Amino acid sequence: MTAQTHVPSLTVRLGTVCALALAVTGGTTLAPGGTSEANAAAVAARALHVAASKKGAPYQYGASGPSRFDCSGLTLYSFKQAGRRLPRSAQQQYNSSRHVTAGSRKAGDLVFFHSGGSVYHVGIYAGNGRIWHSPKTGAVVRLERIWSSAVWYGRVG
Repeated sequence: MTAQTHVPSLTVRLGTVCALALAVTGGTTLAPGGTSEANAAAVAARALHVAASKKGAPYQYGASGPSRFDCSGLTLYSFKQAGRRLPRSAQQQYNSSRHVTAGSRKAGDLVFFHSGGSVYHVGIYAGNGRIWHSPKTGAVVRLERIWSSAVWYGRVG
């Protein structure tokens, strides 16, 4: 086959990839060299999928997977599997994330529970007011409704 016979096929494939990228980002296009919202959305979706795949894994203080987790261990593990590094503690993860409002939160964002200025728990936002998290000793990784209004949101870039 000649190169000419491959060009239309490649164009069709690239068009499909571009259409998928636009679907993921809600049609947002970016300038070349800018921060890729599409890439960030794909990472967040992958991290959310990883966290959900750990449903039922037992809580263990200080554990970061692959079969036992504490809260920040689950988020660290999930984002690591998606290609992003996070610091170890919930507070450090909050400090290193891009803070977003509740109104602009998206599935895959981190949800930080706080008391005053200190973060004490973290999970991954699943949409519809729910998070995947590893709550406490004796519990397992699970999907749960956000139970407090004392939360902040962070996006992993």
